[in-house]
Amino acid sequence: MRDAYHEELDAISDSLVEMARLVGSAIGRATTAMLDADLNLAESVIANDDKVDHLQRELETRAIQLLARQQPVATDLRIVVTSLRMSADLERSGDLAQHVAKVARLRFPDSAVPRDLQATILEMGHLAQRLMAKAAEVIITKDVDLALQLEQDDDKMDDLHRTLFQHLMDDRWKHGIETAVDVTLLGRYYERFADHAVSVARRVVYLVTGDYADELDPAAAAASATTGGED
Repeated sequence: MRDAYHEELDAISDSLVEMARLVGSAIGRATTAMLDADLNLAESVIANDDKVDHLQRELETRAIQLLARQQPVATDLRIVVTSLRMSADLERSGDLAQHVAKVARLRFPDSAVPRDLQATILEMGHLAQRLMAKAAEVIITKDVDLALQLEQDDDKMDDLHRTLFQHLMDDRWKHGIETAVDVTLLGRYYERFADHAVSVARRVVYLVTGDYADELDPAAAAASATTGGED
């Protein structure tokens, strides 16, 4: 019975990792679709979001059944409850990647992004993908130090987001209102995607240590990461 119980816990973690990898791939592919005006790729990203939604529903069902049957406590309870919250972050990340792809589809056969901003958007897409890949690694390894690094990595996304707005507010902007709206939305989608990756990492910190990331003493974080937290 206990072996089956722990297999269920492992299955929940595996589902989170799969969701993180799917949405990380989705944001990268959506970025390519938008910059290259690739309609087929955009449609693929939009359609494949159903996989993420399906994984979230399966995870929720498994977690609720586990709570009802096994009544986990201490660390195991944190795993189940935190996993439910992480799955919501990941599902929303998938939606944001889908939103990027929908902008690409809306503006086809043109690119939604002016040539002078494409390098910035490309960098935001790459960074979003890297952040989610790191979040997946954090889920697997339960590495508190790596989880805390994501907040520092996210600062770069905030810088890129500000760069977009500087372009939009520049008197030399010549791309019109419609493009300004597209760029504003896209910047927000990438910024929020990164925030969800950070949120996933922060929840892993809580899972391992029992403390919230912004309240955590660095020495305590290192000790908890070594011991796996207290039951």
